[in-house]
Amino acid sequence: MKQIKGPGIFLAQFVGDEAPFNNYANLCKWASDLGYKAVQLPSWDDKIMDLSKAAESKTYCDELAGIAAEHGLEISELSTHLQGQLVAVHPAYDELFDNFAPDNIKGNARAKQQWATSQLLDAAKASANLGLNAHATFSGALLWQTVYPWPQRPDGLVEVGFKELGERWLPILNAFEDAGTDVCYELHPGEDLHDGITFERFLEATNNHQRANILYDPSHFLLQQLDYLAFIDIYHERIKAFHVKDAEFRPDGRCGVYGGYGSWLERAGRFRSLGDGQVDFTQIFSKLTQYGYDGWAVLEWECCIKHPEDGAAEGVPFINKHLIRPAEKSFDDFAGGEQDNERNLRVLGLTEE
Repeated sequence: MKQIKGPGIFLAQFVGDEAPFNNYANLCKWASDLGYKAVQLPSWDDKIMDLSKAAESKTYCDELAGIAAEHGLEISELSTHLQGQLVAVHPAYDELFDNFAPDNIKGNARAKQQWATSQLLDAAKASANLGLNAHATFSGALLWQTVYPWPQRPDGLVEVGFKELGERWLPILNAFEDAGTDVCYELHPGEDLHDGITFERFLEATNNHQRANILYDPSHFLLQQLDYLAFIDIYHERIKAFHVKDAEFRPDGRCGVYGGYGSWLERAGRFRSLGDGQVDFTQIFSKLTQYGYDGWAVLEWECCIKHPEDGAAEGVPFINKHLIRPAEKSFDDFAGGEQDNERNLRVLGLTEE
C-alpha cells in the first residue's frame, strides 16, 4: 500500500490585503509555521502567481517552487476553480459569474469561455513546468438550472448538454495529457459534474479520457446525502486529489437540502471546520489508503462559524492524526511458515495414500 501525503492547505480562502496573507512568500511562511507540508495554489490570484508567466517560463516556476521549498513546502496542485467554471456557463448565470472574469470581457459570454479555455491550457503547461501530476478545477455547467426536473426536461436535453461539455473539455484534457497531469474535477453542486452519475456521463462524453479524474471532497457529498464512503469504493481509481473539508447536515421541520435561500449559517447543510462536522474522516483515510491513494490531503477551509486562522491551525494536527502509515507485513505473519507445496496438498486432502 502507498501512503497519503500531508498535510497540505489550499491558499484561496486565506489570501488578503494584510500580512501574512498579502503575498505568496508570506503565505508560505505562515503555512509552514503552522506545520503544513504543501500548498495548493489558486492560479487566478496575482498575489500568488502569474499563470501566463508560469506557462511560458520554467525559470519562473522554479522560483515559485523554490519559495515554497525555502519554507519546507511543496506545491501540491494548481487550482483553476474560477476559470474552469467559465468553460461552461448557462445564460441564466452569465452575469453572476462576471466576477470570475477580467474586467475587459465581462458581459461577453463567448469571450469569457475563450479566456477560460486559454487559462486551462496555460495551467496544463504551468503544471508541467512545476512537475505536478494533478490539477484541481471545476467543470462548469450548462444543465444545472434543470437539476430539479420541473418543468420536465425535454427528451435528449441531458445528452446534448454533456456532449457539448465534453467537446469543450476535450482539447483541455488533451493538453493535460501532453503535460502528464490529471485534471481533477471537484464534484460540486452548481457544476454539471456534481456526483458519481454525472461524472460517468462526462467520461462517456470524453471517450473515458484517462486525464478526466476526481478531486474527492466529502463535504459536498454529505450535503447531497450521498454515501461518500461507498463513492470511494466505486471511483477510487479516478480519485487523484483530495480536499479535507468537513460539513454537517441537520434538517428540521422548516429547512432541508435546498436551504430555504438562507445564509450558510441558517442552512440545514453547512460547511464546518475539521472535526466540527459529521464527516467520518477515519473511514475516508482508511479507504483511500487501502486503495493506494498517494496524493496530498489538502485542507480546504470553509466554515460558517469558526475563524479561518483557527480552522487552519487546527487542520494540521487533525490531518496528521488521520494519516496512516501502511503496514509492511501482515499482522499474523509470525504464525506462518515457508511455502511447502507437498504440505499444502496434504492439508487439502489431495495426496494419494
